[in-house]
Amino acid sequence: MSDQPSRDILLPPEMREKVIQSGVAKSKISILSLLILSIFAGAYIALGAVFSSIIALGMPGVWPYGFMKVLQGLAFSLGLILVVVGGAELFTGNNLMVMAWLDRKIRGTAVLKNWVVAFGGNFVGSVLVALLIILSKEYLVSEGSLGKSIISLAVLKVGYPFIRAMVLGILCNILVCLAVWLTYSGRSTIDKILAIVFPITAFIAAGFEHSVANMYIIPVALLLNKFDPAFVMQTGINTSTLTWTSFFVSNLIPVTIGNIIGGALFVGYLYYFAYKKPNP
Repeated sequence: MSDQPSRDILLPPEMREKVIQSGVAKSKISILSLLILSIFAGAYIALGAVFSSIIALGMPGVWPYGFMKVLQGLAFSLGLILVVVGGAELFTGNNLMVMAWLDRKIRGTAVLKNWVVAFGGNFVGSVLVALLIILSKEYLVSEGSLGKSIISLAVLKVGYPFIRAMVLGILCNILVCLAVWLTYSGRSTIDKILAIVFPITAFIAAGFEHSVANMYIIPVALLLNKFDPAFVMQTGINTSTLTWTSFFVSNLIPVTIGNIIGGALFVGYLYYFAYKKPNP
């Protein structure tokens, strides 16, 4: 029997090794499996966004802003919990694969392949949930206030200047990748869930920008314009700036660039070198 005391968590140097091993494993997933798991991840993040939107109905102007945003963040945590515990491939979380590349365990092309497939699969999964929300008329709940809040949020997101959207993306994925990083310290499902909740709640409460979440939020508003223009008109919101072009150019591109900088550079790159063993 060992005299060493047992530890409930792994320490950061051990977490670093687990992230590297995970990056190697991710690089070996077949394209088909990666695509399927990425579609799952996009759908899971979209479902977290649905939950987050619903929980805030009736709160603006009634409850304190900060309290409302914290509740929304707690609800949105569902998305990353489903991704991590359920086993899915999320582009933003996979930015940590740079640690395996820096350790020369995988090629840069393997990282890029994973990111491209994950990004595309996340987009498909998010838009599928958006379509289901439209077809189910879920946006009409609470006398249409859900749909109105989604449209208002989408218009806000496509209105950010490029640099602001990018910086909000950097801040967002610092927190998302920190959440994923912290899950590597845990040994149980509860450990992983608790590691996820507070960083994700923080990014939603602060209003930071997550590319995959936006793959659901903005397309819902765009699809509403297509399938139920009368509803959109009744909201009284000016949607003239809300187009597929503005979605990609003004939001998705700068936010994605920011997410990569925040996750790959500020978390993956810096943690890799912070806990790298010195050469003997």
